[in-house]
Amino acid sequence: MGVLFDDCADHGVPTTVLLDRPFDIAPGAGLTYDMPALAGLVREASGWLAAAGAGPGDRVAIVKRNHWDYDLLACAAIRLGAVPAQLSAHLAAEALQELVKRLDSALLVTDAALLRRCRDEGVDLPSLASRVLSLDSAEEGALTLADVRGTTPPAPRRPVRDEPLVINHTSGTTGVPKLVVHSTGTIIGKLAGLEANRLPVVGVRRDDTLVNASSYAHGRTFCWTASVCCLAPRRIVVLTGADPATADPVLRSAPPTVVEALPATFVRFTPLLSRLDNPFRDVRLYISTYDAVHPPVVRGYLAASAVRRPLWMQGWGQTETGPITFRFLTRGSVASRGDRHPTTRNLGRPVPVRTRLKVVDPETFRPVARGEAGLVLVRTPARCLGYLGEERRWAAKQDGKWWNTGDLARRGRDGSVVLLDREVDSVPELSCLETEDLLEDRLPGVLECIVLGTTDGPPLPVLVTESPLPQHEWVTATSDLPRLREPVVVRWEDVPRTGTGKVRRLALLRALTGQSAPTGTGRWT
Repeated sequence: MGVLFDDCADHGVPTTVLLDRPFDIAPGAGLTYDMPALAGLVREASGWLAAAGAGPGDRVAIVKRNHWDYDLLACAAIRLGAVPAQLSAHLAAEALQELVKRLDSALLVTDAALLRRCRDEGVDLPSLASRVLSLDSAEEGALTLADVRGTTPPAPRRPVRDEPLVINHTSGTTGVPKLVVHSTGTIIGKLAGLEANRLPVVGVRRDDTLVNASSYAHGRTFCWTASVCCLAPRRIVVLTGADPATADPVLRSAPPTVVEALPATFVRFTPLLSRLDNPFRDVRLYISTYDAVHPPVVRGYLAASAVRRPLWMQGWGQTETGPITFRFLTRGSVASRGDRHPTTRNLGRPVPVRTRLKVVDPETFRPVARGEAGLVLVRTPARCLGYLGEERRWAAKQDGKWWNTGDLARRGRDGSVVLLDREVDSVPELSCLETEDLLEDRLPGVLECIVLGTTDGPPLPVLVTESPLPQHEWVTATSDLPRLREPVVVRWEDVPRTGTGKVRRLALLRALTGQSAPTGTGRWT
């Protein structure tokens, strides 16, 4: 990864990269890059990190505004032989404090706004790392780019295949995230290597325009960076936010053929689907990961494409394992509306050849019969090396060579996996995720539905909408469901989320009811 862009430039990869705003590490360099320019920027950044004190074997913590230059900085650190740790600036100051402490990093790369925000929240980040590099303005205790520019970068070092390459964190929906350590062998050899193949129908083509609207502090985009550059599409478009008004002109200037985005970002971009010149008309493939995606969202985007048979690829996996299952949705597969068991809960089958999966009883860990609910265990050679600083937690999630996902599901007779809930969020009698799918389908005026388990009664539905919901619509939509509480109506901005757009369910429950106890055991979070 340290010489990824150099290799692409040397092989004449013709890909053009378009940004929705300049890189934070190169604010004056514009919005368009080719591979030689990206290679030069990574080399230059490698020199900055070396001048700031990072060297072979050191950990370099990176936490800043959301942009793809997270991965460029990671490549620059790897070029030195250091191990980058990418932390989302969306995390609370206390969580960042814990993670930076755990990293014991030689260098913290950040920006002035984040340092000030943490200081206002009572956390002095510069005191937690040996040295600090601010990418923009000067802050007490931090170097700036002016202090390190012009440094000749050392010669690149080749990482050892089975030693730490990069550290990413989990989403953190239930508390402080885990720090997940991947090696070259796992995240590049097993994950990016699989994705870098030119697969029929769904593989990246040389004439594709790829749009990615993600959280670039997470392992998914690090892996994506490695694979997509090698596949050499015509254009890559990087979107850093979820505001449809900001994304619209960028998308229309470079209409995509492949779109990968956070599920929450797909929801936020839905107003663009109703435009006469909707920017998704040429899309042949949509890709969603990280979180559940609901039927109305899939249906709307597939309908917006003018391509004859567009596909939606829904992946399910974890930072620790990479993809576990995937499924392709079509216009036909999501045509039925309001079904008691929505089709999007079926996540397909395990990744062929590489991944094995079983569903077990949470108490005995014995396999359950097909069709019965249980805890999902997987085996994959792509599993990470461990959790940094939480070895006991890591050991508790292993059962021999099997990895405990902490998710509940049932397996169909055809081997497909129907996801029910995270174990920590589970409630008797219903699947919260399935109920959310169903209610969003039956209540078209609702932007998002969140069903929260409670310890003192029926689940609490939370409806994200900008307009009041008529009572008769709610009664009709829930007439065949187990008992639910009266819904709470909130706005999008009132919902606490992770950097990947996932709802922080316990935090939302606490804000609405004062409760904070999970309904599941939480033993495998």
